[in-house]
Amino acid sequence: MQNPNFIQVTNPDGTRGSVKLPHGITNYLIDIDGTICDDIPNEEPERIPKAMEIAGAKEKINSYYEAGHIITFFTSRLESTREITEKWLNDHGFKYHQMIMNKPRGGNYHLIDDKPVVATQFVNWESL
Repeated sequence: MQNPNFIQVTNPDGTRGSVKLPHGITNYLIDIDGTICDDIPNEEPERIPKAMEIAGAKEKINSYYEAGHIITFFTSRLESTREITEKWLNDHGFKYHQMIMNKPRGGNYHLIDDKPVVATQFVNWESL
């Protein structure tokens, strides 16, 4: 992953804290199935190579990437499908920094974090 020029944080007691991104840079965590391509369940990985892109996904994501934001695909796909998923992303021209596999399945997510969090339920890429 490219270096986003992290900013070092100092805790109130003077110890080092976790780094943060510069102002205006966002870590985009983007789902794959049903968000950038056909919704393919883990039980049917043979469908991955033929998945169709969702209109507008690549253009929007690549524009975020080009603007200096961090793109991470965060998917419920199994680790065993990493290679074929990376091939699909690369063959379709998606720009990204990393991919995290094995996101919990089933939706209804509730994220708790000490960092600012914005969540958007995907409807279509024109709405983002």
